[in-house]
Amino acid sequence: MGKLYLVRHGQASFGADNYDQLSELGQRQALRLGQYFAARGQRFEASFTGTLHRQIQTHAGIAQGLGQPLPAVALPGLNEYDSHALIATVHEGPLARPDTPELYRHHFRLLRRAMQEWMAGRSSPVGMPVYSDWVAGVCDALERVRTQHTGDVLLVSSGGPIATAVGQVLGLAPEMTIDLNLRIRNASITEFEFNPKRHTLLTYNTLPHLDGPAYEGWVTYA
Repeated sequence: MGKLYLVRHGQASFGADNYDQLSELGQRQALRLGQYFAARGQRFEASFTGTLHRQIQTHAGIAQGLGQPLPAVALPGLNEYDSHALIATVHEGPLARPDTPELYRHHFRLLRRAMQEWMAGRSSPVGMPVYSDWVAGVCDALERVRTQHTGDVLLVSSGGPIATAVGQVLGLAPEMTIDLNLRIRNASITEFEFNPKRHTLLTYNTLPHLDGPAYEGWVTYA
């Protein structure tokens, strides 16, 4: 039986012109996670990422902290949904930069509503697949892991795919994964045990590598 470590990318650049870039803190979060794995003597049989820059940067930081080669297979099915395209289905025109608590909350209220509409098949975000096809990309990654591997596997992705993977394993309705998605912390670990037939959830959204006063202020969500 193997173990799959699903890791969300480190803190990205929320509110910036280019979100798909780790912040300085996000880079430190990824490096710290790799150092944590190294201290435990962790070895990975294989690793996967999406093709987004923040996911690839996070994987590179983990590899650096781990101190060993960590080649990765990039799967587009592990990419995050396009939040701007989603929000555009429920809000006309550009949103103000979310630089206050109220604007931040407004952004995520709109995102939640847009995701509900997309999941229900009532909207077609520009440049995005239908929801069932997007889920199929996540399921394909999970199938690759359980059918092709027997040891520990690292998967670096984003909140949406990780929440969807948890939902698939637990048999949750799609809309129930929205809350899981919006609570996943940066550089957090979710663990599945797997065999050729199935995945089983072990842990969700943990940060053992950031435990202690030295890492106060390192816990982020966006």
